[in-house]
Amino acid sequence: MRQILLDSSFILSCIKNKIDLFEQLYLEGYKILIPMQVLREINGLSKSNENAKLALKILQKSKFKRIKLRGKNTDNAIINYAKKNPEIIIATLDKEIKKKTKNSKLIIRSKKKLEII
Repeated sequence: MRQILLDSSFILSCIKNKIDLFEQLYLEGYKILIPMQVLREINGLSKSNENAKLALKILQKSKFKRIKLRGKNTDNAIINYAKKNPEIIIATLDKEIKKKTKNSKLIIRSKKKLEII
């Protein structure tokens, strides 16, 4: 089973664009991984951001595996994890993470479609 690691920027963008990413990824047979750091980021943003509040509600109802990454900086932790696990697909909008990882990427195409490149 292929695995996809989700970053907070990707989750929030899907919420904003009304993309049911969990449904789409499950139907295609992917296992979803979300770092604990990402969950903390979204939780912190939820105090002032409506999309983050909605993301928390959706995350509470969705099936995914929580993983703990080493490092205090979330982006660097994701980059290091991606380098150690080249088979993992990375779902992020962060340009630095995209640039520093050679992993396949999950992108949003035309504001509604998810595509792996």
